[in-house]
Amino acid sequence: MPKQEKSVHKKRGRPRGRRYGETIPMRLSPALKDKVEAWADKQPDAPSRSEALRRLVELALAGKGKQRRP
Repeated sequence: MPKQEKSVHKKRGRPRGRRYGETIPMRLSPALKDKVEAWADKQPDAPSRSEALRRLVELALAGKGKQRRP
């Protein structure tokens, strides 16, 4: 009987040791999505929609945006 070859299993998932932020799914109206994409297009490095949302949240939390009053 011939020897069986060892099967090599690929590891699945993210590599150990790295820390990733939490995924927060959200829905945007088409109008708000268009505004986010327009803002991203004006940036010099043209960030992705996800990165644009991260930056806009950071700006809002830092208080560097227009303040809206209800």
